[in-house]
Amino acid sequence: MRSGGGRGARCRRMVRPGHWGVRARVERFSEPALLLLLREHPAHGYELLGLVTSRWEAGEPGPAKRTYELTTEGKRLLDEWAAALARSRERIETFLERYEGR
Repeated sequence: MRSGGGRGARCRRMVRPGHWGVRARVERFSEPALLLLLREHPAHGYELLGLVTSRWEAGEPGPAKRTYELTTEGKRLLDEWAAALARSRERIETFLERYEGR
């Protein structure tokens, strides 16, 4: 896995405190999808690199479960993912319009 400039498997990097550089890559789409789901509704899941906070919930039947929620940093990263995906969508739409001769 290479770590330079958003190439290879790593497609996000901290460019300065509180700001992420993101390259939208289809094979990494699970990260923004999970961030969006956590923003919409705190849920049970795996911790993501300090981008979420967690707490134990014991109110439901069965053993206590850990619930995760986005941190401020996680919300910023989700915003950057959305912007990067919008840029990718624009490039794909331009390609398809040229391909279809519009």
